[in-house]
Amino acid sequence: MSKIAVFGSAFNPPSLGHKSVIESLSHFDKVLLVPSIAHAWGKHMLDYFLRCQLVDVFIEDIAQPNVERSIVEEQLVEPGQSVTTYAVLSHLASQHPEAELTFVMGPDNLFNFAKFYKAEEILQRWNVLACPEKVQIRSTDIRKKLADGSNIGQMTTPKVAALLKELSLY
Repeated sequence: MSKIAVFGSAFNPPSLGHKSVIESLSHFDKVLLVPSIAHAWGKHMLDYFLRCQLVDVFIEDIAQPNVERSIVEEQLVEPGQSVTTYAVLSHLASQHPEAELTFVMGPDNLFNFAKFYKAEEILQRWNVLACPEKVQIRSTDIRKKLADGSNIGQMTTPKVAALLKELSLY
């Protein structure tokens, strides 16, 4: 049975904190990065497709062969609706019936997990792993530095930093 980690995040933008979580998931056969298409709690995010571009170059930089970006939220989204973790996991379970799925979240989401749609059922059907960042760099910190015109080279991967600068994002 293959083991798949499902790491959902805004990736607004991807940071070295995200990278440190991904590095701790190397024992999984596959790590799916799932950028949130519409945040359940109304969090303001950069356009989804721009964030996907950032995730793609982030994956190139980290160069772990078991990591890929998932388009599951694109497949599930309906206008004006957020995509729930439950819907993502249900859909992925139907696509990978032979796999053991583990939903990976940062410690910030662990405190809000009870608010997730069908949280109890998620816990019954799938594994849930709260994985702290070993590098304490948040996307919020990157956005603040970009707004100040400061260097973010030590906060994210080289290609992400270059793309953020090239597109003048945030």
